[in-house]
Amino acid sequence: MPKPLALDFDPIARADELWTRRWGSVPSMAAITSIMRAHQILLSRVDAVLKPYGLTFARYEALVLLTFSRTGELSLSKIGERLMVHPTSVTNTVDRLERAGLVARRPNPLDGRGVLASITARGREAVEDATRELMAMEFGLEEYGADQCRQVFELLRPLRVAAGDFEEEGGTPAG
Repeated sequence: MPKPLALDFDPIARADELWTRRWGSVPSMAAITSIMRAHQILLSRVDAVLKPYGLTFARYEALVLLTFSRTGELSLSKIGERLMVHPTSVTNTVDRLERAGLVARRPNPLDGRGVLASITARGREAVEDATRELMAMEFGLEEYGADQCRQVFELLRPLRVAAGDFEEEGGTPAG
């Protein structure tokens, strides 16, 4: 994990003050800067837990997704769709998981051109162990209670809907 900055002031609050003086109040600038910094902090915390398993968060998510499937396997296209990532990213993720012995590939019998990724016993063990550790440290969000985590989820949901990630319940189109 990176060394704490230990500044005697909040640099994002300071940037917000300076921004306001120069261009006027724009709360969204402080919000996005805080979100980006939080992303750095959380990724660092989570990666520190996952690194001993040879995982990144993207690889961990792929393994979790495979454990959620009934058969322990999914097509690469379905993995990309569910993880909301580009096909190239899925291929790279599965390549690395396969090299580590955490997944195996096989041709998709329902699609002659497609490939299935299947979680291996070693992959199941790694995801179970890593999940226990991540849950113990609240996925890096230990400063927040369950209600606050739900609030963060709800606050960010409209952004994801507007981006077209999914449709709201009741069929409201995204975007």
